[in-house]
Order: sequence, then C-alpha cells, then structure tokens
Amino acid sequence: QVQLVESGGGLVQAGGSLRLSCAASGRTASRSYMGWFRQAPGKEREFVACISQGGGSIYYAVSVKGRFTISRDNAENTVQLQMNSLKPEDTAVYYCALKYGLYDITSPVYDYWGQGTQVTVSS
Repeated sequence: QVQLVESGGGLVQAGGSLRLSCAASGRTASRSYMGWFRQAPGKEREFVACISQGGGSIYYAVSVKGRFTISRDNAENTVQLQMNSLKPEDTAVYYCALKYGLYDITSPVYDYWGQGTQVTVSS
C-alpha cells in the first residue's frame, strides 16, 4: 500500500511562484512514474507533469512547459513541482499520483493518489 501526501499549495498573485511537494510512503517500484495532475472546478482532471523512478524521463503538459519543473528525491521518497510565472488559469486542486508501469503516463489512470492541495492564482 502507498500513501501520498501533498503540501505547499496556497494563494499567490499572477507571476508568482509556488513549490508543491509530495511525500510517498510504501513501495515505489523501479518501473514507475510519479506525476502531478490538476483539476479546476467544472473541468476534468488533467496531466501536468511526470517523472520516472530514476528521473531520466520527464514529461510536461504543453500549458506548463517552461514554467513548471518536476523533480524527485528518492532518498527522501518525495517529488516536487516548482511552479513559476503562475497564471490565473493554473488555479486548481493539484494531485500527486503514482503509477506502476510505463504506459499511459499522461492519463489520469494512476494507481495511487494524494488528497490534493489547492493552488489559487489571483490576477
């Protein structure tokens, strides 16, 4: 069993930055990805970024590429999302997730999910 706990959300003005962190407890296999997704009110959950276990493979949504950076610390079993140049359209609940396997890594079909953390960007 895996538990994921996010932290770091909050309210920030447009153009500002936030850093989200996700702490994982339990088994995180070598053939796995950690990802961040977000869901705004009335919208479907969407992919933001993901990173492989070794950190060698990283993917971003087009909407955040160049502004967000995903990283992980396997010694601490954490994954971070550094969000810069935030826009009001980035406002959403952000979820950390873990997926075993190497397929469909940009789809919200991950095996474990955190409870989510609210990010609000004011204009």
